[in-house]
Amino acid sequence: MSIRMSYILLFFLFHMNKRKIIDNVYWLGGIDWDRRLFDSLIPLPDGTSYNSYLIKGSEKTVLLDTIDPSMTDTLFFQLKDVEKIDYIVSHHTEQDHSGAIPAVLKKYPSAKVLATKKGKEMLIDHLLISPEQIQIVEDGEEISLGDKTLKFIHTPWVHWPETMVSYLVEDKILFSCDFFGSHLATTDLYVKDEGLVYEAAKRYFAEIMMPFSKIIRKNIDKIKHLEIQLIAPSHGPIYDKPSFIVDAYEDWISDTPKNVVVIPYVSMHGSTRTMVEYLVGALAKKGVTVYQFDLAVVDIGKLAIALVDAATVILGTPTVHAGPHPLAVYAAYLLNALKPKIKLISVIGSYGWFTKTIDQVVSMVPGLKEVEILEPVYVKGHPKEESFKSLDIMAEKIAEKHKELNLL
Repeated sequence: MSIRMSYILLFFLFHMNKRKIIDNVYWLGGIDWDRRLFDSLIPLPDGTSYNSYLIKGSEKTVLLDTIDPSMTDTLFFQLKDVEKIDYIVSHHTEQDHSGAIPAVLKKYPSAKVLATKKGKEMLIDHLLISPEQIQIVEDGEEISLGDKTLKFIHTPWVHWPETMVSYLVEDKILFSCDFFGSHLATTDLYVKDEGLVYEAAKRYFAEIMMPFSKIIRKNIDKIKHLEIQLIAPSHGPIYDKPSFIVDAYEDWISDTPKNVVVIPYVSMHGSTRTMVEYLVGALAKKGVTVYQFDLAVVDIGKLAIALVDAATVILGTPTVHAGPHPLAVYAAYLLNALKPKIKLISVIGSYGWFTKTIDQVVSMVPGLKEVEILEPVYVKGHPKEESFKSLDIMAEKIAEKHKELNLL
């Protein structure tokens, strides 16, 4: 066997074929088992998938989203027997969804890219696609594929301003893009392990959707009237029980937190850690659930998951050059960016001889405008008896507030 034939054989062996969902509707895409970081920021402990879908109507064929550019060869392998594509739907401009569109357009030059008005602008800016190749679809617009009808529903800020979803009317399938997605590498076409998928989807929501919770409520309302049998997201397995993920989202986007305190902290010489551990114990005695995260070793995704339900956040930090530790600064930045539905926030920690930590931390979370700031507990040197009494008072105030909110 020649070297060329060996490479061709290997290509066919190691690329997954497209998979049938129903007649003339297929899953395409790539399973990225080894990717461990997204956007040079988001941890991917379970890898991810880049889901694309192919619909063959009696008159038109449409490709919904493409694939991350790193796996374009996989998509082309799956399209090897597809002679013509009439439409390429760009639900979202980000490269893991639309990055392979320019390559697909070279293979199918007569195809039209369908996108929102904002999506068209962003495809031109980000992927240098010619304006003549992009067709704007309005909110609620339908396109006939012959025996099938595709309806477009604009869902801005889930999680970029240009995003939309598609609904296959006759087959009752919602192609939801990032909406309801989960970063999870799996060969399961449909959800089998609900516990595994629930955590992956909650992590996904926490990391990229939580800042837009109020807008997501409106977008969920836009799809509630639809009869949905399958939800096919752009990452993770397909939901053949749509209520599983829709109900989860309803919980996550609600205004009501749970009886949960999250304590992200960093400790240089043990003083702050001692205070954190004491506060955790004091809160536990009062029936409050606490999640403690050492920022020096934390999986940021796990912290984000905990923040989805948190009513209170206490940031623990020592003083570095009169201000908070850089890892605490990072945590404060994340809090401000993710905008969890917390009701209380405060700071505990220690300093050596002088500090402006409390004022600086408060100034770092201007996005949390309606959050009550509890009296901080900040001590000089190692915590002493009066320090622990102050932590007891803080625990009591947190428990009282949780009771007022009917959480405890």
